Amino acid sequence: MKIASSSASFTRMLASGEVTQLEWLDLCAAELELDGVVFDTRHFARRDPDYLAQLKKTAVDLGLTVAALAAFDLTAPPEVTLDDALALGAPLVIVDAPPRSDGPAAWNDFAATLKPLVSAGKSRNVTIALRNGPSTLCAGAVECKRIAKDIDSAWLRFATDATTLGALDKLEDLAAKTVIATHAIDDVEAFALAGDAWARRLIDSLHSFRGFVLLDRSNEDGERDAFHRSIGRFRALLAQSEQSVVV
Repeated sequence: MKIASSSASFTRMLASGEVTQLEWLDLCAAELELDGVVFDTRHFARRDPDYLAQLKKTAVDLGLTVAALAAFDLTAPPEVTLDDALALGAPLVIVDAPPRSDGPAAWNDFAATLKPLVSAGKSRNVTIALRNGPSTLCAGAVECKRIAKDIDSAWLRFATDATTLGALDKLEDLAAKTVIATHAIDDVEAFALAGDAWARRLIDSLHSFRGFVLLDRSNEDGERDAFHRSIGRFRALLAQSEQSVVV
């Protein structure tokens, strides 16, 4: 398992100009000591090819893998999002399922919107990773498997929220189609401390997962150093878990 974070954890700092995207990359490498990063489409200062190339090159120079591009607007032209992913060297585009709805057309509308993006992803060799969530149309494994069947494409995979999903279904149901795992840290001061069941559960759920786990904080206004410490504790806990498996 490798650890990544997205620019969503620094939304306020990026919006205020306290840090730039380039400085955020340096922060991820030097302070958080991450293995990879996920760019958020909401945080680009510019979208021209030269700027995206600079971001990609900076990530390479810092030893950071571009794990994915997070896009939140399923109605945006797929070509624009996918071209950005290609320019950044991102093999995945993460999208969230729409909010839960009891409307009779909600599911069909969701599938109809997602299908062109997946099709365009196939043509550009970029996999679409759908993120589940308790308040979305894909709350659990049953819904995720349903949309996978409806779309019927190897280019649709899942950005699985392992801990949330684990409370509803068995992660094993989606393990083969999970290409990146995600977890939102609600309390960075307590995350991965001794006795933190969430962190241990996350590690246990992904004990054989070889991809990235995307750790972001729910409160981007929280203390910056506290987030850094939480990542360090999780890395130590992960190393301890891996060592015990080897022994």
